[in-house]
Amino acid sequence: MAKDMNFFDALKALGDENDVDTSLLIEKVKSAMLKAARRAYPHSEDRIRVEIDPATKKFAMYIVQDIIDDEPIDENEINIDTARTIDPNALVGGTMLKELDISKLGRMAALSAKQSIKGDLREINREQMLSKFESKEHDCITVTVSQIDPGRAATVEYDGTELYLFRNEQIAGEELEVGKQIKVYITGIVGKTKKPIVKISRTHKDLVKRLFELEVPEIYDGIVEIKAISREAGSRTKMAVWSKDPAVDPVGACIGPRRARISAVVGELSGEKIDIIPWSEVPEEFIARALAPAEVLKTVITSMEEKSCTVIVPNNQLSLAIGNKGQNAKLAAKLTGFKIDIKPQIDSVTGEEAPELSPDFVAPVFETPEPEQDAAEETEETATAEDAETATAGDAETAPAEDEAPETEGE
Repeated sequence: MAKDMNFFDALKALGDENDVDTSLLIEKVKSAMLKAARRAYPHSEDRIRVEIDPATKKFAMYIVQDIIDDEPIDENEINIDTARTIDPNALVGGTMLKELDISKLGRMAALSAKQSIKGDLREINREQMLSKFESKEHDCITVTVSQIDPGRAATVEYDGTELYLFRNEQIAGEELEVGKQIKVYITGIVGKTKKPIVKISRTHKDLVKRLFELEVPEIYDGIVEIKAISREAGSRTKMAVWSKDPAVDPVGACIGPRRARISAVVGELSGEKIDIIPWSEVPEEFIARALAPAEVLKTVITSMEEKSCTVIVPNNQLSLAIGNKGQNAKLAAKLTGFKIDIKPQIDSVTGEEAPELSPDFVAPVFETPEPEQDAAEETEETATAEDAETATAGDAETAPAEDEAPETEGE
């Protein structure tokens, strides 16, 4: 009995260690023990029974014997006289269970059972991982930071499962703390057929989208639609929104009463600035809005095939349109999908006004990066201009919603 108690204690510990329900583990142990016993008793393959009962702490293995009148040929049979010494009600033609000594299965059988259980545990862990996270792929979840390795990955926990937030998926400059709850975006699950690895990110642009879906009922209900997002994680995001209902202001819905909704998203992203602009199906209008807070005088689509355009801005708005290290122009290019060439209204050298542009004129400065370009290329300075202070949140609030300046949070 003591051995049985130790077995069940070990079984519970194994289940806890692998986050596996004990009842499921019992079925796997039964299966492994049956395989081992059938190798040890090849002539009794279909007669082996395993009993594991956590309620009574019973762990036993049996062989089903036929009750006969004659002398038994092998372990599959038992004489009626012998059977009645065990059970006085035994009858010829019936069956009875003979308990087997598990310790006599042999070392190889025990090793085989152990390997089988290990394999089953791996499969259980794989299935549990997939069932827990497959439905959450391309969604955001709340995790708790459990360990921080400076300069490398942070370990986070979700529903008892450890995940790794690698350095390149962390927001630059963000200080993570053990015990802190943060939201992450599940970018995918790799190795689904073997050992699944759940890939998570704090830098993916769709994290911003999911956060707004959580905060803005109009987005969740499908009234307001997020048409496009461009992001430099930890610094700035531009988001274009559109409303199916003319009575619903999409920008105002995302900002919320007293800016509560956008402030919640900014807080989750450690103060990242967010520009919200109204989307337009007219490319010239959309491009001009995307360059806000800079004022745009004119937008000319120079090639729809190549998706390129030239934008004219007042001279005092040039550095604002380009942004610090070209950020505003690059984000606008990614948001709209257009190559954008920004020109001043008056040439600083000749003093001449910008000429009328022909449809064949193409002189792109800021290009939409291809998906395979790495993050380092995104930060490359692609235009020279004096850095400019971007508009503050207070400035954005003074512009009415119908104006084309974006609402900005996080300044």
